[in-house]
Amino acid sequence: MLTVQAQELNCQVQINSQKVAIDDRSIFEAMQQSVYEFMNNRRWTNDKYAPAERIDCSIVIQIDKRLSVGSYEATLQISSSRPIYGTTFSSPLFKTQDDQVRFRYQQFDVLDFSETAYISELTSVLGFYAYVMLAMDYDSYSLNGGDVYWQKARQVVSNAQSSGESGWQSFKSRNNRYWLVTNYLSARFEPLRESNYIYHRKGFDQMSDNVQKGRVEVLKAIRNIEKVHSSEPNSFNVRLFFTAKHEEIIKLFKQAEASEKNELITSLDRIDPANSTKYGAINEGAK
Repeated sequence: MLTVQAQELNCQVQINSQKVAIDDRSIFEAMQQSVYEFMNNRRWTNDKYAPAERIDCSIVIQIDKRLSVGSYEATLQISSSRPIYGTTFSSPLFKTQDDQVRFRYQQFDVLDFSETAYISELTSVLGFYAYVMLAMDYDSYSLNGGDVYWQKARQVVSNAQSSGESGWQSFKSRNNRYWLVTNYLSARFEPLRESNYIYHRKGFDQMSDNVQKGRVEVLKAIRNIEKVHSSEPNSFNVRLFFTAKHEEIIKLFKQAEASEKNELITSLDRIDPANSTKYGAINEGAK
């Protein structure tokens, strides 16, 4: 059994290689172990974490193609959550899918990473998302608390831009790693980061004492995101927020007053049209 010290991440890792025709699948078992150890054994911060404080997260790597021996194209699914104060529940914090990630991995490779240099595509992508998950978590506990980790994520992007691989440049897509971190560090997106804090610390974290007050704060957080939508309609970062949160929001507001429900649905129809048909379930009442 692998013994993991109390580092920052409690990351579950899964490699799905069913799309790849290969006789010896031990390479993928080794890859899964390597990624698991990379995410969980590395110290990503200077803070001390107790075992119970580690950030629950997961990475699923879907191997889509074997490009050559030791070279793969994959889709990554990354998610993280944080506990809700005073309860046994957790709140989804971050959820995304990263497509067409190309990387090299040979069995027994050591996954090496540097904050100041690009070493490999696999460790750069993994390191980037480690910092993003840390930044989102710290932002949820204190206003702009994740600044240092957003800066570290931006440095990973900067280091990787000369690699030629997708996801690191500004001009190939508006929905990639470059824009994820660039947007969060932009003044135009400050209300979104503020909403992350309000939603969790002032909203969900006080619901064990007063559900109604917490729900009012969650509504404030959602209304605050309208400021970002006004200047950056349909932005990648706002869509990611609701990718993680829409089911939780529906469940919470099924129990709200009719006036709150109507205000919420009106706001959500504007800022999260991708899930607008789902929000009708809010009016179905608590179940």
